[in-house]
Amino acid sequence: MNILTAMRERLDQLAVFAELDVEPTGLPAGAAALSDASVLEVLRHVTAIANDAERLQSVVAGVAATRSRREQGHSGLAAGQGHASPAALIQSITGGSRADALRQLRVGAALLDEGGASAAPMDAESGDPAGDGGDGDDALSLNADLPSTAASAREPWHAPLRVALLEGRLTPAQHDAIRGGLGEPDAEDIDPASAALAWSVAAGTLVDEAVEGASVEELRSRARQMRDILDPTGAACRFQNRYEKRSIRMWIDQHGQHHGHIAFDDEMALFVRSMFAAALRPRRGGPRFVTDAERVAAADLIADPRTNEQLEYDLLVDVLRAGAVAEAADVFGVRQPGVRMVIVKDQAGARDPLGRMIATGHAEDGGDAFPGAIIDRALCQHGSVDVTVDSRGNPLDLGREQRLFSAKQKLALAIRDGGCAGIGCSVPAAYCESHHIDHVAAGGRTDIDRGILLCRFHHMQLHNNGWRIVRDGLGPFILIPPPGHRSPDGTETPPRRLRTKAPWAWAWDPPPPPERPPWRTPPSPPAQPGAAPAEPAVSGSHYSAVPRPI
Repeated sequence: MNILTAMRERLDQLAVFAELDVEPTGLPAGAAALSDASVLEVLRHVTAIANDAERLQSVVAGVAATRSRREQGHSGLAAGQGHASPAALIQSITGGSRADALRQLRVGAALLDEGGASAAPMDAESGDPAGDGGDGDDALSLNADLPSTAASAREPWHAPLRVALLEGRLTPAQHDAIRGGLGEPDAEDIDPASAALAWSVAAGTLVDEAVEGASVEELRSRARQMRDILDPTGAACRFQNRYEKRSIRMWIDQHGQHHGHIAFDDEMALFVRSMFAAALRPRRGGPRFVTDAERVAAADLIADPRTNEQLEYDLLVDVLRAGAVAEAADVFGVRQPGVRMVIVKDQAGARDPLGRMIATGHAEDGGDAFPGAIIDRALCQHGSVDVTVDSRGNPLDLGREQRLFSAKQKLALAIRDGGCAGIGCSVPAAYCESHHIDHVAAGGRTDIDRGILLCRFHHMQLHNNGWRIVRDGLGPFILIPPPGHRSPDGTETPPRRLRTKAPWAWAWDPPPPPERPPWRTPPSPPAQPGAAPAEPAVSGSHYSAVPRPI
């Protein structure tokens, strides 16, 4: 359906709500009079219209950029309107921020780019952590010419993103997060064509995750994780660049208030976050199944009048003051701070000429990437724990006849699930509870094959609202909605497959290669006169390796 036609149809569907057909000043009261079902329906229509309008706006912004190139000088579109750059032109029209204008230009350039030659997104390592652009004109790079016919004939690696955005399966914000997070195909010792294919598969995988409900923040993080997996040498360089930018700065404002700004390296940032998480877990929805002593301490912490930020500050100051003379338990309580790192053991052997490990590991909580050198040091300093999994990611461990999952079983679940299994949930494994999919009261076993990690919210949702998780043998976990439950679009909610959040899951569940006949099936031999027809070839691949993350 044409985009303007679709927008008109959505507007016609909104016109049936008389409560909204009012003067702007009466809109709050009219919207408040809507029923719950009407609120959901209006939200669906308005969101669809907004997404269509944003796509249209991005395309037109990209056209404005191509007509405002530097070599055009004052005859360019932006300069002709009195603006020094396309971003300034867009910002003056929309009234939005410069970051919003730059994002529209990046997305618009990508939509106009049919051959992969006209636009380059901002690198994933830009100074803006949200990837929304910077202050310089170089935040958007446009070639002097539109894509040539020859370039357009070659499908660019980011074609899945472009197609998904044009078809409405991606929002511009999701497109920008994925494109910026993946960067450009540039992996050492891999030919450009193979690198482009790998990036294209990653882009298609992230589109599927977006359609399944992943947030913009999750997509940006997953894209960066995939980039580091595809390019471990580049991951080490990016890690080193962030390490070189570590710093701390303190100053006093005009009121005498002392301030501080810290730029962390990746490893120490995760350690400090782990330290804060260990101390504040009861306030942030940590697991409820704890000892009596932990329960008392949790109650005291929840009743503490200080804010979370004040508690974190006091904890940091206490650590600095106590230093090495204090017992860790006196400061942190029962759960000690620390960062677990996960690496696929089969990938941990290769080394570069300097003896550095060529592999990418990940933090257990959040999946942030670590270069091989950091993993190597952690192995030397702290040792490792082997967790063997089968070709579907199921930890190979025997069940335990006990009510609660053991620490080793929870570690195995963390390796397999990578955090809360709830759809669209980003709660890390350290904050999750282990759910028995077979009720213990009905004879369910405390077995890792019958357990799954859930945050407190999703765990309570299962037990209180009638949701269920089922599994056939070692197959996927399936989320079953309560009878009669309806999705926000008004249709009956179907069962959904729960997917792992572990960025290392590629080791046992690699994405399928693109459906390209030369890759998937050999060409059929020419038929011989009078010969019986050949059986059709079966496409697919067999994966039998047993990776062992540690």
